[in-house]
Amino acid sequence: MSTPGPMCVVGDFAWDVLIRTNSELLRGGDTFGEVMLTPGGSAANVAVWASRAGQATEFIGKIGRDRFGQLALEDLAKEKVTAHFVETEAHLTGSVAVFVDHTGERSMVSGHGADFYLLPSELPKAPLMAARHLHLTAWSFFVDPPRAAARAAALLAQRSGATLSFDPGSFQMIGEMGVGHFLAVTQDLGIDILLPNKEEGSMLTGGLTEPIEIAAALAELYPKALVMLKLDAAGALVYEAGAATHIPAGTNNLVDATGAGDSFAGSFLAHYLEHHDAVAAARFATTISAWVIERLGARPEPDARLRSILRRT
Repeated sequence: MSTPGPMCVVGDFAWDVLIRTNSELLRGGDTFGEVMLTPGGSAANVAVWASRAGQATEFIGKIGRDRFGQLALEDLAKEKVTAHFVETEAHLTGSVAVFVDHTGERSMVSGHGADFYLLPSELPKAPLMAARHLHLTAWSFFVDPPRAAARAAALLAQRSGATLSFDPGSFQMIGEMGVGHFLAVTQDLGIDILLPNKEEGSMLTGGLTEPIEIAAALAELYPKALVMLKLDAAGALVYEAGAATHIPAGTNNLVDATGAGDSFAGSFLAHYLEHHDAVAAARFATTISAWVIERLGARPEPDARLRSILRRT
């Protein structure tokens, strides 16, 4: 019996400049806090968390031919993610300013780095055709490029039998793009697993607020998809074949919400692709994301507690 192919993620790798304040920062004021440079990018975060959870994972993205690009290669190699980077001298490797306030909530400003300029002609075909599953995030859809490349990647992988997951990425960016436009470029993808948070789900469903109603409406918009609705402090909701299962949150000790959704998506996909049980995968992913939000950064260095959680898969 042949070994299943790897999971492939296409999208953004960026470096997060993480700024966390210890108290409220007043307009024009000053305060103490932490300032850190950490690896990130929504797609890259998902790839790393899938790899940490034991899933063979490959990543396709675009970086600048600069020091941050070299560090990106080193970072994914350390995380045991096979990288297929397109390198360019025309643009710098992506960077994101991440502001985490004293309550743990985060806001981001994303620069237009090399990751936003991936073209269909630059896609490496071999890893896409060999993948068992492809994951995309909406950060590859809000502008074009890289939208055409992401859509081409989906078509190529699906032709070779891969399943497809999709994270809607940002309720604010969906609103700025326009819900109708967003749906027009995503509904025809044949998404198998949809991974929105509640705000994104509400935006896509005309302002619905109840999780079950949001999930049911999303299932009508994306009729092929298992809907995995992330509810932050309220946990998560699995909506599959018309049945809803609520998964409680793993913690309410919020230190930094950066990357929590990415850690959930990566660990959920790794577990689901192995065991094909969405509820069990959601419970596992909730435990992982709980560990993440109690620490700074999108993918903190693993400790004994995380390694123990990962061993239980």
